[in-house]
Amino acid sequence: MPGLPLIIDCDPGVDDALALLLALAAPEALEVLAITTVAGNVGGDLTARNAGLIRDLAGRPDIPVFAGLDRPLLRATVAADHFHGATGLGDLPVSTPARGPEPEPAVDHLVRVLRARPVGEVTLALLGPMTNLAEAIRRAPDIAPRIRQVVAMGGARREGGNITASAEFNIHADPDAADIVARSGVKLVLLGLDLTHQVLATEARRARLSGLQSPQAAAARQLLDFSARTEAEIGMGGPPPMHDPCIILWLLAPGLFRLRACHLAIETRSPLTLGHTAVEFRTGERHPQNALWGIEADADGAFDLVCDLLGRYG
Repeated sequence: MPGLPLIIDCDPGVDDALALLLALAAPEALEVLAITTVAGNVGGDLTARNAGLIRDLAGRPDIPVFAGLDRPLLRATVAADHFHGATGLGDLPVSTPARGPEPEPAVDHLVRVLRARPVGEVTLALLGPMTNLAEAIRRAPDIAPRIRQVVAMGGARREGGNITASAEFNIHADPDAADIVARSGVKLVLLGLDLTHQVLATEARRARLSGLQSPQAAAARQLLDFSARTEAEIGMGGPPPMHDPCIILWLLAPGLFRLRACHLAIETRSPLTLGHTAVEFRTGERHPQNALWGIEADADGAFDLVCDLLGRYG
């Protein structure tokens, strides 16, 4: 039986790269239809190249990559190469992928696939700014009710932000796009810093990857070690959170996570709190539910699943 039809929209990015390796290791559970890329952690040319490189590393040449928008909908570009390295992949060696992006733009591809597939069949995993999906919905509003669900990494509530005092990077990088998605009526699951800061790649957990004996596990260890050094040097210190991998882990094992219904709104006007996610759990007539918000994770169980998935490559 085929897995869940899935399009992964991402901006690789160290943690995006690990998330892709996890998703591509489980074809029986996740039928990855395509990888679409967007500018975010690094520029759009690099995110498209990096997605191709990770596809090559995973040994999945069957999966097409579609390059998406190279800037936010309305604002100047915000990047995070200080956290991901100049190439976006930390200190992993980079080269030219075996195959470049397909000629069709990512936004066109999203519209075409969502219109062609049965209603409620395709899930979207958003690992970066929501620019591609927001633009697709602006161009073709009819696709929103056709999406099974959107599972996105982004936002912060009790944890505070990681790019400003109150905003998480993916939302802050294109708050107008996140606002469009939040108000579109899609079934939205948002795993933000409140949850991902519980799933830490501690030294002991990273050491487990060294015993898996595969190039993919070795690359994952290298990516996480880079994140650990970066977190110590310019972050908050402590082990690095595994942000984007949590999206794939939730799709594969939702029982490892606890979510809560909420009303989600995105701040798009205030210079001080731009990209802030206003999460209201007191839903009702004034604040109707429009999202599920991640609040708790089983970190040990999540990393056990990481090791199981990366171990399949061996």
